[in-house]
Amino acid sequence: MKLNLKLLTSSIAILTSSMAIQAQDISITIDNLTQGIIFTPFLVAAHGESDHLFEVGTTASSELQMMAEGGDISGLVTNMEAINATLISNPAEGLLMAGASTTGAMDTGSNGYLSLVSMLLPTNDGFVGLDGWEIPTEAGTYVVTLNAYDAGTEANDEIINGGGAPGTPGIPAAPAGNAGANATGVTTTESNNMIHIHRGNVGDDDLTAGISDVDNRIHRWLNPVVRLTIVVN
Repeated sequence: MKLNLKLLTSSIAILTSSMAIQAQDISITIDNLTQGIIFTPFLVAAHGESDHLFEVGTTASSELQMMAEGGDISGLVTNMEAINATLISNPAEGLLMAGASTTGAMDTGSNGYLSLVSMLLPTNDGFVGLDGWEIPTEAGTYVVTLNAYDAGTEANDEIINGGGAPGTPGIPAAPAGNAGANATGVTTTESNNMIHIHRGNVGDDDLTAGISDVDNRIHRWLNPVVRLTIVVN
């Protein structure tokens, strides 16, 4: 049997190239595009094609509810670690203020899809999300703008009362200290309990009473709320 060394060498090169593109070194910059919204700790995950932190149009998991209502990413971190996802957890080392940015880096290993979540403050269960963005195999800089979603787990009453535990009504805080108090509440029910695009804060301009503790001059927004810049090396 005569061995075709040229064909064999070519096959090895293709196999090596195919294996190489499974791992990507990427850096990520997260920009807060809003005027007055503050983000809780971000979770960025590189994972497989069938894995998700959330899916629009479905019921939120209990772990997503923890994040969307109280900013707690620990349950989602545990879920992602169980499937060998590569994570950037809390790159800003705390809150990401309006107009600020933070960066992180990872070796994605064999994980070819990228997802991201973080809670918006002050909201009841609003979060910014990226679901299963396919990481390019070609080196370069890629920019993705991200929308705010409603987890559908809590009525958007816009009452700031220190709440934040799953199932407890109310907004945990307005960290910048620029919100009102003593609101009666915008609503007590929501018609859509699935994950969906957030309607935005309603707010009012009464800082001592009114229907909302959210200041409509500061805490309203239009999508997108985050710019994500991914550099693939």
